[in-house]
Amino acid sequence: MYLAPLNYDRYFRKVFSDLKIAKRFLEDFLDIEIQQIEHLERKKSISDDAHYVEFDFRCKIENHFVIIEMQQWYKPDIIQRFWVYQALNTALQLEQIPKKNILAGERELLKVKDYRHIMPVITLVWLVDENLGFQEDYIGFVPTPEQIPAFIRDVRLWQNPDVQQLVQERNRLLTQLQNDTKDLGWIYENRLIYAFQKNIVRNKKYQKYYAWFELAQKTLDKISDKYAYVQYEEDEIFSEIIRRLKKEIEDPLQINYIEDYDRFREEIQRYEEGVRSDALKDGMKEGIKEGIKEGIKEGLIEGRKQAELELLPQIEQREKAIQVEIKKTIRLLRELGMSDEKIAEKTAYSLEIIKSTE
Repeated sequence: MYLAPLNYDRYFRKVFSDLKIAKRFLEDFLDIEIQQIEHLERKKSISDDAHYVEFDFRCKIENHFVIIEMQQWYKPDIIQRFWVYQALNTALQLEQIPKKNILAGERELLKVKDYRHIMPVITLVWLVDENLGFQEDYIGFVPTPEQIPAFIRDVRLWQNPDVQQLVQERNRLLTQLQNDTKDLGWIYENRLIYAFQKNIVRNKKYQKYYAWFELAQKTLDKISDKYAYVQYEEDEIFSEIIRRLKKEIEDPLQINYIEDYDRFREEIQRYEEGVRSDALKDGMKEGIKEGIKEGIKEGLIEGRKQAELELLPQIEQREKAIQVEIKKTIRLLRELGMSDEKIAEKTAYSLEIIKSTE
């Protein structure tokens, strides 16, 4: 049984347009229970020039605004891009939050937005091929007081054998995290999560979310074995996903779309591999050059050290002979009645050497 690839944006959006499916995915991945979910508009104008951003999926649950983004293509700006999406999903709430009255003068009331109704945002980026250098299933980021990463990076503190000092610093930081003055805890409820499909399938941790990424990978790999999807069909939600993906390929136009998409995808991958290969070759050339330079430099240093070791006995013997000659000269000048100061001046030598002859 061949299915349309869930990882392709077109089919991902069609599947997740069903709020039951979206709700179940978020519950499985975030390990929460959602009582209510509301679909939000995906396309939004964000500037005077009418430029807009288009989210793959955007919804509202009880106490969060949520974005799910499927990212298949390689893009070098995915860190900045989804930070902007995270910020936009906060700012777009300004369209909905109520207003409140504030006193602008002695008798004048002014209506302003009540920012207390802004909800935290969760942005979940589903990365198909990339893992950002991580081996874990996913990596999540939340804003925290800057002292916390500083605490983790403080090498001297962690090398200190006094464990009590570590505990005291940890307790101090916990106090900061527990400070909910004026709803400070709201900040920590905002999350930006990168989920790595290849890592999840490889790691096989069999968490609730595992089946979602395994199914997506099977559809991407075009597994046609009719038994490959039996385990999912026993589940109501997954059975509906499979029904939708199967229905798509019954349309000849969709088959053409998938084939064109696959061909384009392969061409892009070849191009990216070529760029990476060229970059690797250039890097190796530069590395070899630098390696040769460093090798010559180190060779010279080692050669100098070896020469010094071999010549050291000769140098020491020569220095002793010079010392003997200097002492003879000093004794002769003294016999002629010359003072030590004059001797030092004439020989351009230290008084310490003169004293050593006594």
